[in-house]
Amino acid sequence: MNHKQQIVHIGGGEAFNSYDQYINYLQSVPLWHMEKSQESLPWYKKYGEYLNEKKYECIKIPMPNDSNARYNEWKIWFERHIPFLRDGVILVGHSLGGIFLAKYLSHNTLLVDIEQLHLVAAPYDNENKKEQLADFKITEFPNDFYENTISRIHIYHSKDDTVVPISESEKYHKALPESQLRIFDDRFHFLDETFPELFENIRSISDE
Repeated sequence: MNHKQQIVHIGGGEAFNSYDQYINYLQSVPLWHMEKSQESLPWYKKYGEYLNEKKYECIKIPMPNDSNARYNEWKIWFERHIPFLRDGVILVGHSLGGIFLAKYLSHNTLLVDIEQLHLVAAPYDNENKKEQLADFKITEFPNDFYENTISRIHIYHSKDDTVVPISESEKYHKALPESQLRIFDDRFHFLDETFPELFENIRSISDE
């Protein structure tokens, strides 16, 4: 039986080092959901549009409490999905989802082979007044990362990203020298409607 190519997407979120910082965030964050906009959906909500649904199965895991995320809660929830994964899975982590995958794989061995790992604008250990990492922060890397079987690692970052500095992806690339680092000039935090480079890398599997 031929199975569809599995893709697991883990999106971003907010993490805080203290409850007071979280409260301050709630009091000051723009009410983006109240803005009336005709803009199209971002790329991470359009896998079915850019990939053939007959060939690909996208599992977009809704991570718990993503406005005040905790690594251990995400770990528990992610591990409940592992029994459904097959060899050759593609993992995509965007922003906080990227650091989650990197940290998880550095401390745990996934029981399936990973065909591709994509880290999109993922933080590493940098924090500032607006962005904290709480228990997602990486302190030891790559640690046991290479206990996992990962065929290809793709890292993406944009020079104009003011959310996560480009130096974070450079740290991943230095720690994972076999990875491919793709640097852009004007993609900000990769919230646009399209992300052709990522989908081309995913489709490249079927072209081999």
